Amino acid sequence: MAVGQHTIALVDDDPGVRKSLARLLSASEYRVETFASAEEFLSAAPTSKATCLVVDFNLGDMSGLELTRRLCAAGFDLPIIFMTGSADDMVRMQCMEFGCAAFLPKPFPEGRLIQAIKKATRSTLQYNRDSRAGTQTIA
Repeated sequence: MAVGQHTIALVDDDPGVRKSLARLLSASEYRVETFASAEEFLSAAPTSKATCLVVDFNLGDMSGLELTRRLCAAGFDLPIIFMTGSADDMVRMQCMEFGCAAFLPKPFPEGRLIQAIKKATRSTLQYNRDSRAGTQTIA
């Protein structure tokens, strides 16, 4: 799947961050769906075309981690990249234990996000191919 065929769901409650990251992702030839809250994404998730979720850990009423828990419980299986302005070890451990594809402390260089998305979407594509072939390996 080429870069332009991936849709990235971006969830961040800061309008400036949402706008700048959406521009970055669009300039990198990704399709982008933006959401101001976890609740907004949850209501759109059944019709979302997202192949990767980029989410802020600290959102308003529902954290990015709680959003991830709910998505998994509902059967959604897409790679998740967490961003956070409070990158302490406990937050990092929670995200990593939950199986996130990447953890990015804010601020981060633009290239790190793009690299994390490429890796996450490449792993998903390889997993999907291998699952159809009867294996369960992730490259």
